[in-house]
Order: sequence, then C-alpha cells, then structure tokens
Amino acid sequence: MSREIKSVAVLGGGTMGAGIAGACASDGVPVLLLDVSSDAAAASLDRIKTGKPPAIDDPTKADLISIGSFDNDLARIAECDWICEAIIEDLATKRALFEKLEPLRRPGSVISTNTSGIPLRDVTAGMPESLRRDIAVTHFFNPVKVMRLMELIPGEDTTPDVMAAFADFCGRRLGKGVVYAKDTVNFIGNRIGCFWMLSGLHKAKAALDAGLSMETIDALMGKPVGLPPTGLYGLIDLIGLDVMDLVGKNLEVNLPDGDAGRAYTRFPTVEAAMLARGQLGRKTGGGFYRMTKLDDGSRRKEVFDLQAEDWRDAGDSDIGDAHDTAEALLFADDMAGRFAWDLMGGALAYAADLVPEISDDIVNIDRAMRWGFAWRQGPFQLLDALGPPRFAERLENEGKPLPAMLEVLRDAGAQSFYRTDGSEFLGRDGAWHRVPAE
Repeated sequence: MSREIKSVAVLGGGTMGAGIAGACASDGVPVLLLDVSSDAAAASLDRIKTGKPPAIDDPTKADLISIGSFDNDLARIAECDWICEAIIEDLATKRALFEKLEPLRRPGSVISTNTSGIPLRDVTAGMPESLRRDIAVTHFFNPVKVMRLMELIPGEDTTPDVMAAFADFCGRRLGKGVVYAKDTVNFIGNRIGCFWMLSGLHKAKAALDAGLSMETIDALMGKPVGLPPTGLYGLIDLIGLDVMDLVGKNLEVNLPDGDAGRAYTRFPTVEAAMLARGQLGRKTGGGFYRMTKLDDGSRRKEVFDLQAEDWRDAGDSDIGDAHDTAEALLFADDMAGRFAWDLMGGALAYAADLVPEISDDIVNIDRAMRWGFAWRQGPFQLLDALGPPRFAERLENEGKPLPAMLEVLRDAGAQSFYRTDGSEFLGRDGAWHRVPAE
C-alpha cells in the first residue's frame, strides 16, 4: 500500500509541536494543532506567527493551521493523513494519549512520536497491532525551522510503506535531511553528541588540572576539529545543565551494560554544584560563561573558573598554529594534543563501535552529526582525515580494543571509510556500497 501525506495533525503546541506545525504550514499543508486547551493551542499559534523568530515566515500560511483541544477536538484527527504526537517527554503521558487516539484515527493514516530519547518499543508496548504497524519516531531537531536533521526510527512492526511516506514527506516536502536510526537510547545524533559533551566535562577536568584554561579547551574543541565555535562549555551553556542532567539520567537507565558512556552519566562535583544552585547556562544569565553590561554600555565577558569556583574575566585562548588541523592536534605530543586525543579521539572511537547498534551504516551517522550538531565532518569522515590505520595503531599501542568498524576496515584491507571522492562507503559487511543521495 502506498501512503501519501497531504494533511497533518500535531498533538502538542510546545516548542517542537509549534515548530513542526509551522514547517508543514509553510509548505502549504493543512495542519490541525491540538493542545491541552483551546487557549493553549491559541497561544501556540500566536507564537508560531509572532515568536522571535517566528516558526513561519509568511503570516498568511498560518491560515492553514486550525486549532483545538484534546478534550473537545481529538476526533478531528480522522481528517488527517499524519498524526504527529509532540507532547511532554513522559512515557506514561504519551501512552495515555495514544490509547485515546488509536480508535479515532482513519485507517491508513500514519502516526509518529517526536521524542529525543524514549524508546518507541516502550511507547507501543501492549498497543494494538494496527498502531504498531503504522507508527515511527520522527525526531526533529530544534529549532525545526532551521535544523536540517530529522531522525526516522521504525518499531519492530512498522511497515516499509509507513517509513517511505515519512521519508518522502519530511525529505522532499519539508526539505529535511532524513537519517535512518535504530530504536536505541538517544538514537544517533544525541547518542554521540551527548557522549562527547558529558565525557568532555570529565576529561576536561584533567586538562584543567594539567594547566589548560577553559577558554583554550573551548578553542581546541572548535575550529581545529571542525566543530562549532561554542566549543565544549559554550555548547553546554546553550543547551543548559538542567537538560544535560536529564539526558545523563536517561542514559544511566537505558545504556547497554558495558557501554563506555556509562562512566559519564553524572556530572563532576563542581558542575553538580552549579546545577544545584541553578547556574544552568544562558537561560539563567550564566553558566560557564556570562555577559555583564557595564555602566558605559559595553559588555564584559566572564568565565566561571571551575578550579577557583568563582567568576573571572574571560581571557584569550592559546592554541597556536601547530594545532590548526585535527590531525596536527590529535597527534600532537603536548598537553593540548593529549586532551584532544582523549576527548575527540574517544568520541570517534565510541562512534566507530556503534555500527550496527544505532545505525546500519556509517553514512547515517556522519549525516546525523553534520546536520544535527554542525560538525564539519561526520565521525567517519574525520577518521579518514586522521588516517584510520594510524588511529587504530595508536589505540592498540595504548592497549585499547579496536571499535567494530575499525576492525571491519582492517579485515577488509582498506585505508579509509570512503573512497572514489566520497561516492562509496565501507559497509559493515566489508564491501563497498554507493552513498545514497542526500
């Protein structure tokens, strides 16, 4: 059966729901936006039109969005081809809503849950087969209007035509970069990206003790390795320590036994104290950094020194020309190089050990990190820049096990994960495959 999405119901008018509704309406698709009350839905529609920035560029497109409440208008989902649940990240609340909507939706409609970390199998456990066949995870990244990545995750019973309908609509109509992930904790982007951040807080502590400044750590974890200029501490300030704490707790419960990420699910002592007193990041006026407006109108940038546990003026970073590329930095025999190898090298090794657990191939992992976390190169592209045999040799010299995909590369006698100008990639089977079109 071929399914086509021509109308959408978005259940939940929060940040993500409003973003998804705005994206669909912007493309000329009729949207039914439901929330806990009609007033809440009306407020969400107002944010879609007047937010800073608005979720929709052309205000006239907002006329395609009709609103209502769960109590009074849930039966209207029968009018829609796609029912997208985007309510609070709470398993019991999601399950209760799905139990209500399943008898109301039209046969042949497709359903999705927009979650960043709750396994689909937990959402659908014990649900009717009709729902389990027609449901998938559509994990949009925030803000929906700006972020290209959309992770698409099937359940055990999801039919191929459902996946095809979501891929076609979200990719072709909405212009998203669709990445195929597995039903595992935090999927692809957040699994690797949050490992990098949480492990970074711990590994940076040793670097601070060795004499690197926080400003230098952020500079090293920016341009030289192809990451955004926020670096480590700046990115966590943007996300918020409270959000990262929830991520860590979710990982602690759901990561497989023996996973390297289990060592980093809780904050170091100083960061835990910051969380406890509400020093969360930009949303609270300061986390690791803060900006203070002075009497003369200028702004003063300060850093919360994690060793002194007090604010000081932010200084310049000192990374030097010898550390201007990932290869030069990670293989440098100095304090900066050892830190970069520990953190960035650790994250690359972690990613290389997650095929096929979180994805069937390296292409989806690379795209997720580029489109969702703004890495200039995905983990396997970055490994190619470093030289996978050299990377593997260093791991072995340090007595560390080879990650799964580095074993595949070694056994295949390959020197890289991509070849022929990036048009072919090395598969888990040790054979070369064509890179799918973006």
